[in-house]
This record gives sequence, structure tokens and C-alpha cells, in this order.
Amino acid sequence: MDQNFQTSFIPKRPIVEEKAVSSRSVNLFTVASLFIFFAVALGAGGLYFYKGVLEKSKVKMESDLNLAKNRFEPATISRLKNSDQRLNAATEVLSKHIAISPIFQALESLTMKNIRYTKFSYSLNNENTVEVKMTGQAAGYRSVALQADLFSKNKNLIDPIFSNLTLDSKGNVLFDLTFSVDLTFVDYKQMLETTSNNSVDASQSGIGI
Repeated sequence: MDQNFQTSFIPKRPIVEEKAVSSRSVNLFTVASLFIFFAVALGAGGLYFYKGVLEKSKVKMESDLNLAKNRFEPATISRLKNSDQRLNAATEVLSKHIAISPIFQALESLTMKNIRYTKFSYSLNNENTVEVKMTGQAAGYRSVALQADLFSKNKNLIDPIFSNLTLDSKGNVLFDLTFSVDLTFVDYKQMLETTSNNSVDASQSGIGI
């Protein structure tokens, strides 16, 4: 019995060459490192540029300052300093200066006609007041009492005291008088300001008329 074998060497499916595809994984650490590197490089470049701008600005300001200094002569600066020192000294002296004229004006307005003063002196004490000492002569004891009452009613004369009352050969009463006034009452600067304001008011009143 004959056996026939049919063998076919032709493949029924096309032969496809398979190629292996290799995938490369991206390393995240490398990407982050590159990003940080570029960021640092940009920051360093910006700081270097800003430093250059600041140095140029500093040089310009120093040049402007030197130019401004050169505009003033040393002699002029020294003269201005001396003038400033003199003005400060004058201001200090003026602030401590005392004007006695307000006391005389108060005495003139308060003193009666039958009383006269023979001595006058004043001194500063530690209580920011001026102490006044006087001697005088009155026509009688009643005149002294009336005069003491007038002084006690004046707010600018502090604690007026009549003492050592004695009679002279003609029957007149001799007395000592002491009282104090506040420094603000005899402040020379304040008196000048008051006088100046009064002058301005008077001139304005004259213009209005």
C-alpha cells in the first residue's frame, strides 16, 4: 500500500521579523537637578547685575556729594558755624534775662500818693521766683495798712509783707517791704513779644480807622 505524504514548506502566515523595542526611563532626579542648576545660575546672574547697578549708583552719589561740598568754601562754612554759635548763645542769654520794668509798672499803679520808696533790690531764688526787698516811708500807720491791702489784691505780687515799722523824727512811718514775683512776670523775651504784639495791634487799629 503506497502512502503519499504531501509536505508543504510554504508557510501559511507571513513571517514577520520581530524587533525588540527598548524603552528608556526618564530619571526625575536628573530633571530636578537641571532645573535647580538653571534657577541658581539665573539668580546669580541677576544678583551680579544688581550689584553692578548699586556700585554705579554709589559712585554717582559720592560724586554728587563731593561736588556739593566743593561749592561751599571752607571759610564760609566756618563763618556760618561761628554765627550759629553766637545766635545760640544770644538765645540762651535772652531766655535767662530778667526785665524789672514790669515790677516798677506794678508799683507805680498800686502805690498811694502818701507813700514813697527809698531803696529797691532784687535777687533770684531756687523756686523760679524773684525776691524783691524795699524800704519806704508812709504818712502814717493807716497808710501802711491801706497800701498792704492794695498789694495783697494784686496777683503778680506774691506774699507782700510790711515789717519793721518805726517812726522818724517828723512822725512818718518807716517800713521794710518784701514780696516775690514769678519769673514769667519778668521774663524779658515774653515782654518783647507782648510789646511787639501790642504794637502790631495798635498799627492795625490805626489802619482800620
